Amino acid sequence: MHRAEHSRQLKEAARRIGFDAVGVAAAVPLDEEFDRYQQWVDAGYHAGMGYMARNADARRDVTCIVPEARSVIVVAKNYYTPHSHGSQGKIARYAWGDDYHDVLPPMLDALIAELGQIIPGSTSRRYTDTGPVLEKAWAVRAGVGWQGKNGNIIRRDIGSWFFLGVIITTADLDPDEPMPDYCGSCTACLDACPTQAIVQPSVVDAGRCISYWTIETKADVEIPLPIVEHLDGWFFGCDVCQDVCPWNRFQRPTDEPRFQPRLGQTTLDPAEIVTLQPETFVERFRRSPLKRPKLGGLQRNARVLLDTNETDKETT
Repeated sequence: MHRAEHSRQLKEAARRIGFDAVGVAAAVPLDEEFDRYQQWVDAGYHAGMGYMARNADARRDVTCIVPEARSVIVVAKNYYTPHSHGSQGKIARYAWGDDYHDVLPPMLDALIAELGQIIPGSTSRRYTDTGPVLEKAWAVRAGVGWQGKNGNIIRRDIGSWFFLGVIITTADLDPDEPMPDYCGSCTACLDACPTQAIVQPSVVDAGRCISYWTIETKADVEIPLPIVEHLDGWFFGCDVCQDVCPWNRFQRPTDEPRFQPRLGQTTLDPAEIVTLQPETFVERFRRSPLKRPKLGGLQRNARVLLDTNETDKETT
């Protein structure tokens, strides 16, 4: 059977499983893309995320992960839900519901099983933001979207509110064409970033990013004053660069109920978090992205917001 037919069957299976977009790229090295990535690392834009500087060979060439890999499959899963961020104790939209690290892997496993039926004997390995794979570069290669000036992958039909999954496989599939870049002359995300973390189109300095400081840093790391001064109520992450993107006018609600806000909450009360007990934290945030900075990290964020509120009251 021709590989184009195999690709058609794969994409049909991906849609049936529940993915909102799927594309295929040939598993050839990401030479240009990796060089840009390495420049980003060399500039220190990965901040304290040391793991991003490791496993360079695998990031460039996926055959270091799956020998004899022929194709890279990239899928997208929409997580948008039509609710407001609120104003204080704001949570990034992706973290309102269940952790995508729990939702996407079983879907990817199901797609790998389907691929095994389409091309018996194929070997595949999947990733969901959990290994040395340049997901965004592969998403561009596979035609799933283009990389916007805010660094996110964007599609014209659902904007940028989606998660990516990657399958590296020995299956020989028909590759898709990359999608044109439709950002044009728009600079809305660069202009709106509260901390000017987008240092140039598609280049984000994590060391200036609210999401990095409120999610990726350990509890004993103090958030710098230039970040604190621009938190504007953000407790976990920041969605400003996506909120202002014109392409997100085309957002549509997800069909995945697990991405709906838990308990209907899109904000958390910092005063409540500061006094949260470990056993309550474990129960309340099980299978939630909010568990990533651990209780100590969340409480640090909460204290910063409470201190900021007190300072604001004193100066008004």
